[in-house]
This record gives sequence, structure tokens and C-alpha cells, in this order.
Amino acid sequence: MAPPVDAPGTGLTNLQKRLISAAVLLPLVTAAIYFGHPLFTLFIAAFAAAAAWEWARIVANRKVAGQVTAVPTASTDRWGLSATLGVVTAALAVLLAGFGGYAGLALIAVAVGGIATFASGVFRDSKLAAWSLLGVLYVAIPATALVLVRNDPEWGMATLLWIIALVVAADTGGYIAGRSIGGPKLAPRISPNKTWAGLGGAVAGAALIGFLTGFIVNHTNVWLLVPLSAVLGIVEQAGDLVESALKRHFGVKDASHIIPGHGGVLDRVDGLLAVAVAVLLIGVWAGRSVLTWS
Repeated sequence: MAPPVDAPGTGLTNLQKRLISAAVLLPLVTAAIYFGHPLFTLFIAAFAAAAAWEWARIVANRKVAGQVTAVPTASTDRWGLSATLGVVTAALAVLLAGFGGYAGLALIAVAVGGIATFASGVFRDSKLAAWSLLGVLYVAIPATALVLVRNDPEWGMATLLWIIALVVAADTGGYIAGRSIGGPKLAPRISPNKTWAGLGGAVAGAALIGFLTGFIVNHTNVWLLVPLSAVLGIVEQAGDLVESALKRHFGVKDASHIIPGHGGVLDRVDGLLAVAVAVLLIGVWAGRSVLTWS
């Protein structure tokens, strides 16, 4: 990690900006998770809209002689309509799922909005249109999954806290193992800093959270939750790689600078998005929260 540097025109170092952002966002995130709907639904709707906007900016960016730009740039005529449709679709899907519990209707909104987003740009740039469609799916479905998980009246908050703790532990374990052990690269063309040792650390960190959660919740077979959490640690790392691949493909370093000191929304939640979808699908398949397995 590069040392903090002064932010031009602000007199603040990158570390100071990170701390201020965390001080503002942490209470809001904590309150949203604790109180649930409607605060959590509105928070995730705003998050989804911001993430969709960032995706549109990334996709509209173009590499210039292989250079990596700090923040994506794009002209309005190339991404404005697609960006608007993506933002509206992502937010609408979350609101439908949160306020009405209409999971099916939310998926229909994603499908219709995705098609409209694709159609808005297909005659100008078919490749850009396809990436815009992918962005709608990438953002709207996981954001909707987060709301549906939290809206479980009995196990929603516990499940969401388990997911967040798992993602943080996987990231932390991966970072520590990768930096201290090093070794062969996991995917050097996508993310040069990731190693197989880091993946092992991520799996171990996620498994530890599964072990602790099983005892804390006391409704879960620990020996089922541990391997499941370990697998989700792999899912978290895969989600991280997907976003890294996107940014590398379009020559972008950060999704945006919307969160001072941290980059963009997508830069912070790539692994969370993947895990949220996986947990929701497992819960739907099982017919109940995984935290009630015994």
C-alpha cells in the first residue's frame, strides 16, 4: 500500500480522508443494518444507484495507449442515457424488493431495465451496450439480494452481520497471508498483488468467522457452517477479481472518488456483492437461513 499523500487543495492526507469517511459512514451503515427496513432499503437503493453510476463511467472510459487513468472519464453522449437507465433500474429493483417484498417483480425490473440499457446504446457501440447490460445485472441483483437477506424478520440481521464479518475476515486474512508469505501469483494479469497464499488466508479467515458464528448463534451446526464459510471466502475473492478485471480491461484505477480516501463504492464492496448473492441462493434452496441449519 502506498504511503498517504497530501490531497491537492485540501491539506488532508489520504489516511486522514479515510478516517473522516469512516467516521461519517460507519454510524450510518450500523444504523441501517440495525434498524432494517425502511432505512436499510433506502441506504442500499442509494448504494446501488451510486454503484451503477460508477459502472457506467468505467465502461464509457477508453484506454489511451495502455495508460491507466486515476478516475474514469467519459462524454455524456456516449454514456449518459445508459448510465441513467442503469441507475434507475438498480435503485428501482431494490425498492421493489424492500418496500413490497416483490422479489419476482424486482427481477422483472432488472430484466426490463437491462434490456432498455442495452438498447439505448446498441446502435452507437454494441460492445459498450453489452457491458452496460452486464453492469445492470452486476449491481442490481446483489443489491436486491442484500435487502432480501436483511428483510428476514427473524434471522436477517444476524445473517447480514455474518456475511459482512466473513467478507472483512477474508479480505484481512488474504492481505496478511499475501504480504507475509507471498509466493506464486493467483491471477497476475488481473490483480498482480494477489497470491495463492493470500487466497488461503482469505479461506482461513472466512472459516474462522463461520466457526465463531456457529457458537455465537447457537442454532447452527458449526461443522457445516465452517466449510460453507470457507467456500464463501473463495467466492469473496472471486468477486474481488471480477471487479479488478473490469477496471483493468477499461484502464481504470478506481471506480470513482465518491468516498474520499477509499475510491468508489464498487472498490469497497466487490466481494460483498458476490457473497450476498451466494448466501441468498443457498437460503432459497434450503428454504431457510443457513444460520438455522442443525
